[in-house]
Amino acid sequence: MNAFPSIHNFEGSGRTRRQPMSGIPGREPAISAFAKMPNAGHAPGGGLLSILLLVQVLSAVAQNPDSTNPPPQAPRSISASTNLTRASQSVEAARDSIWENDIGEGFRSDGQSITVSAGATYGIATFGSREQHHLAMGSLTYGHMLGGVVGEGHWYRGNPEFRLELFSGAQFQPDTRWFVGLTPHLRYNFATGTRWIPFVDGGAGVTATSIGPPDLSGTFEFNLQAGTGIYWFLKDHLALSLEARYLHMSCAGIHKPNLGLNGVTGLLGITYFF
Repeated sequence: MNAFPSIHNFEGSGRTRRQPMSGIPGREPAISAFAKMPNAGHAPGGGLLSILLLVQVLSAVAQNPDSTNPPPQAPRSISASTNLTRASQSVEAARDSIWENDIGEGFRSDGQSITVSAGATYGIATFGSREQHHLAMGSLTYGHMLGGVVGEGHWYRGNPEFRLELFSGAQFQPDTRWFVGLTPHLRYNFATGTRWIPFVDGGAGVTATSIGPPDLSGTFEFNLQAGTGIYWFLKDHLALSLEARYLHMSCAGIHKPNLGLNGVTGLLGITYFF
């Protein structure tokens, strides 16, 4: 039997046809299986296309190495450190605030303040005084809260405050005289929840003055003060204040005469809280 397949020409076509190799055992199934493969007749072109695609993929990965890898995650220790830093910053911000909660909701229990004020006293001849004593004065005051907010849920919710005032000035009517005094005050600041904080105030202290008869008797005098006012906060730590006080000076009967000096004082001030 001839082992090679015979090739015959088709009449008039010039084409040839392979004869089936039925005579060769095992040949026909292999060829049939190859013929059934997709694109079997184009194996060289398909292989080249696959190579080109693989080269393109490798080139894209080389240009963007991060595209196939997820972004690295921060170590847990760094995350914990970041959280701790943020918590510390929050605590520091709370310490920097002068308020117990929000603006106007009451001062921090350890809040302090420095106030510089200036104003005048309109003298009144009453309560035994014979003359009107008109004064010009200035003052420097240190304040310290006596605790946190009290009176929660009530209209009088607020903070008590201790204040120590050093004041000085001059009488300009009926004549020119000097005076200087030191007065502890107790002030109550109302918590309104706004930048407007009203207060009431009272104090008693000592005064040295050259104002004399007929109403005062000597250099040493006591002073009594009581008033009300309001803060207007320009910033969280800075406020303007406006207040009105009743002022009385006398020596409590130590010397004669002891008719006393009386007047109404108006003060405009600026306060820094810390």
